[in-house]
Amino acid sequence: MIRKILLPTDFMEGASGAAEYASDLAKRYGATIYVLHVVYDVANAVGWYLPQLSYDEFYKDIEENALKELEQVYEKQLNGVESVYRYIARGNPADEILNYASTNGIDLIVMGTHGRKGFDRLIFGSTAEKVVRNAKCPVLTTRINELSTVMVHNELAQTPHTV
Repeated sequence: MIRKILLPTDFMEGASGAAEYASDLAKRYGATIYVLHVVYDVANAVGWYLPQLSYDEFYKDIEENALKELEQVYEKQLNGVESVYRYIARGNPADEILNYASTNGIDLIVMGTHGRKGFDRLIFGSTAEKVVRNAKCPVLTTRINELSTVMVHNELAQTPHTV
C-alpha cells in the first residue's frame, strides 16, 4: 500500500518530472507527498574549518531561501494532492534522503536523475544511484527529457529494471 511518497528535490529539471509521477501516484492512492530538499553540507564533505558564526549564518540563509522555494515549486504538478509536506535537511543528499525515508516510514521514493556521465559522474557521483542501491522501500526514478523511461527498484530485485 502506498501511503507516504518521498519526493526529494534539488530544484533541477529532472525533479519536475518526478513531481508529476509523485502527484499522479498520490492522487491515485490517496497518499501524502513529502517534498525534501537537502542542502549539501560542504564543510563536512571536505573537512574545511569554518568559524561557527559564519557557518551557521551561511546555512541559515540558504535553508530559509530553500524553504521559500519549496513552498512555491511544483505548485502546478502537486495541485490536487490532498496532503503535501515540505522539509529541509542538511548533509549529504543521498544519506539524508535514505535517513528521512527510513525514519518516516516512506512507502515509495520518486526522484529525478541528472544522467551525468564521465568526469561529472566521477566527481559528483549519483545521488539517485546511491538511493536506489540502499533504500529499504521501492524507488522510482525519472530521467530528464525521457520521462517515459522509468526505472523501478524494490527490495525483491537486486538491480533496477526498466519498464
